[in-house]
Amino acid sequence: MNNFFAIISRMKYIERWALMRNSRPENLSEHSLEVAMIAHALCVIGNTRFEKTLDANKAALIGLYHDASEIITGDMPTPVKYYNKDIRSAYKEVEAVAQKRLLERLPEDMKPVYEDIFFGASDENEVYMRRLVKAADKISAFIKCIEEGQAGNGEFRTAKQSLSDVLSDLSAELPEVRVFMKDFLPPYGSTLDELN
Repeated sequence: MNNFFAIISRMKYIERWALMRNSRPENLSEHSLEVAMIAHALCVIGNTRFEKTLDANKAALIGLYHDASEIITGDMPTPVKYYNKDIRSAYKEVEAVAQKRLLERLPEDMKPVYEDIFFGASDENEVYMRRLVKAADKISAFIKCIEEGQAGNGEFRTAKQSLSDVLSDLSAELPEVRVFMKDFLPPYGSTLDELN
């Protein structure tokens, strides 16, 4: 049965940050959209400011589907997922199996296109682009922490510090992240009136 898109549409039912008290719940659809937009922006920054030739449109697609396996696995909390190397490795295997199960829901003639989005090629440019998508995922999580802090929720304080450290390290390796953090992150958490 070709029910890939019906299953993908269920991302809206997967809540993130399950171990945390949220002032406003965030679902996987919202998060994936934000990751797609940020990943696209990171690639555009790379292309326009650092003379790279990254496929920003593909980065956006990868961002849209980057957590699709969680429809099957659920959102595993970061402290559990990264507790140790064995758990992280086992989770990566479960994630790959879930991704393959999702791809089985597509007609044969469409599968290669989505396999490329889910698993991709191994050329240097694509590997770099996929690193930017992962960085976009971290930036999106950091933005959630900012928003929760602005709403008076101290629950995300430790996560924010941890993500800040990760993003600081990524900024040293990926200049696109540094530019986004400097040029585009400061207005997050502002009111609509302040943004206007």
